[in-house]
Amino acid sequence: MAYVVTDTGASRSFPASHPFIQGSSLQGEIAVLIGEGAGAAFAALRDADRYEAVLIELGTECLGVHTGERAGGEGGNVLGFARYRLGESPPTNLVELVKQPGTRAGSLEAAKGLLEAAGFVVSVCNDFPGRILDRLLRPYFNAVLRRLDEKLATAEDLDTTLRLGLGYPEGPVSLLERTGLAAHHDVTRALYESLADSAFAPARRAIVAKAWEGKP
Repeated sequence: MAYVVTDTGASRSFPASHPFIQGSSLQGEIAVLIGEGAGAAFAALRDADRYEAVLIELGTECLGVHTGERAGGEGGNVLGFARYRLGESPPTNLVELVKQPGTRAGSLEAAKGLLEAAGFVVSVCNDFPGRILDRLLRPYFNAVLRRLDEKLATAEDLDTTLRLGLGYPEGPVSLLERTGLAAHHDVTRALYESLADSAFAPARRAIVAKAWEGKP
């Protein structure tokens, strides 16, 4: 199925050239809006209904921020999406596809099929702030950082225990230091402000990292 990509600036899902972007057509049945201005581009899209599906790249916000909501029945041909990316690490091959209660089955199928045909692994989630992985992992990361503050164990011992005990390829402290504690702060702060759930409140070490961001 042909698709049209509108690039609106810095994209966390596609920070560099990618075959999916290069495969865009001038016309198509699916519109894909990427970049920091994807929401504004959707607002300016006057003929959105003519597409089988319209995909808006999301950050931590709800899809409803861009589409509006109607008594829990919102939906149509518009979906959100984001490639998972931890901090400044490259995006993974996982795409989280966001639907609303009234999303058309045909639009969901078309969007999922397009992304899978491009080689992505697609997980479908409902419309909440943050995506599946952020909702699951950020409280875990915050808990580890707090245990480090409480001196339960050293960073090395925490990482070794979780890596060997649970079979993780990398310990959480090492992972966050490598991909950016300040970036973790930004995501978990946004989720905390949206959800008012203390599990997402940035850990002290993330707050310090944010304060030092950009300093030598």
